[in-house]
Amino acid sequence: MKPTTSQIDAHIALLKERVFQVDTKWPHFKLLFEDVPKLLSGLAPDATVVTMERGVLYGGYSLIGPLFSQFNFIGVDCSPKSADERGAYNSPMVDDERFFGVKTHCRASIEDTTLETDSADLLLIPNLVHHVQDQDAMFVEAARVLKPGGTLYIFEPMVREIHQAPDDFIRYTPYGLSDAMEKNGFNVTANEEVGGPFSAVAYCWAQALEYFPDDKRKEMSEWFYNKHMPELMDWDTEHRDNQCRNHTRFPMAFSVTAELNG
Repeated sequence: MKPTTSQIDAHIALLKERVFQVDTKWPHFKLLFEDVPKLLSGLAPDATVVTMERGVLYGGYSLIGPLFSQFNFIGVDCSPKSADERGAYNSPMVDDERFFGVKTHCRASIEDTTLETDSADLLLIPNLVHHVQDQDAMFVEAARVLKPGGTLYIFEPMVREIHQAPDDFIRYTPYGLSDAMEKNGFNVTANEEVGGPFSAVAYCWAQALEYFPDDKRKEMSEWFYNKHMPELMDWDTEHRDNQCRNHTRFPMAFSVTAELNG
């Protein structure tokens, strides 16, 4: 059953609130939800959309699938083997009536998805590239799966703690990722950034709170979320440009959109 518009809106609201926590922990994920409507607008009605996600952590569900439900959607669960040991520990995040469950179609390595060659019009890899050990093989597989002229969309953080260890391998800059894509047969068409130094500080604070013992964490969390984070987010909007150095930026995350050369 395909979700209605209201169900999709509710699903997105849940993702923002409980999964990506854009107002409290990971504000940079707002960019992902800004990019999706742009990607949707360029698709033909019979388009095939493929996402590569980490479904095991969410009980085998695709978080992005409902957003592309009007197209031929294929969700590939590219969770690393280490995810089996942790299991679906993020499933409480989606244990909500607003969540529209779309199971991933298969579980496979991002370097070898088993999908048909030249089968996808749009391939999304949101928040996953840094968990891939063999970057060259990932780009080769993306180029194989996409149709000539097809679109590859990647969303990646720049500021992240080491997480899901030991399967955490790399941090790109927008320039580094664009260069890697172009070397593998893609033509970059869009490059977007989100966040600044103050949202980076806010993110680090949100992570640092987890290092306090329980009693101290409660006290510090109240101080941070009631006073410090709103202040930091205001500064992030007001002070966008480095006043001391040129050619310097501090994005929290970014996205790169590219077309596969024919």
